[in-house]
Amino acid sequence: RAHCDFLASGQASERIYKSVRNHGRDLSVSVLIDTSRSSESWIEGRQVIDISKEALMALALGMTACGDCCALYGFSSLKRKRVNVQTIKDFDEGLGPPVFSRISALRPGFYTRLGAAIRHVSKALAETGSEKRLLLVLTDGKPNDLDHYEGRYGVEDTAKAVREARRLGHYVFGLTIDKKAQSYFPYIFGRNAFAIANHANDLTKALPKMYRQLVS
Repeated sequence: RAHCDFLASGQASERIYKSVRNHGRDLSVSVLIDTSRSSESWIEGRQVIDISKEALMALALGMTACGDCCALYGFSSLKRKRVNVQTIKDFDEGLGPPVFSRISALRPGFYTRLGAAIRHVSKALAETGSEKRLLLVLTDGKPNDLDHYEGRYGVEDTAKAVREARRLGHYVFGLTIDKKAQSYFPYIFGRNAFAIANHANDLTKALPKMYRQLVS
């Protein structure tokens, strides 16, 4: 339990990832992070991609400290046939320097075909066979792509992908730093299944704390 307590602050020593304990819960977690071109924008004096990478690192350390099985993914897209879902960490891979290097190497590019990315990650999560499965989505903007995947169409497709994931038995939760997200995020993820961060720079502490609340 003590290993999990640091989740509330998002802080961990470099030795955390070496000490893994299983707390007896059959849980698998997939984290999907938006690495589209919008993440190269600046907010509160920092690039969005850097804030996201820092938060992802803190969350990964926290999940590992709790003994939870997790996979990490980044995604971007360029039309329907080019949806790039990058595996940063697979379920059967330990957390260590190779994973940290992949997180550090994440770069912004292209667009945000979120529905397709959710479907890809949802399928892999279902294959774990775990009793409890959480799909956590971290994004900074509205779903969009070049081939008319924008506006209402992008939102509707993403909401449909979330419903499909839930029918597979996944718990799906969305977190965004887009302050305009109130107009579309509740529709995509539903009541009590999303959060909009008030301050982007608080994400590193907020994300691990939110994770602890979701799985407790």
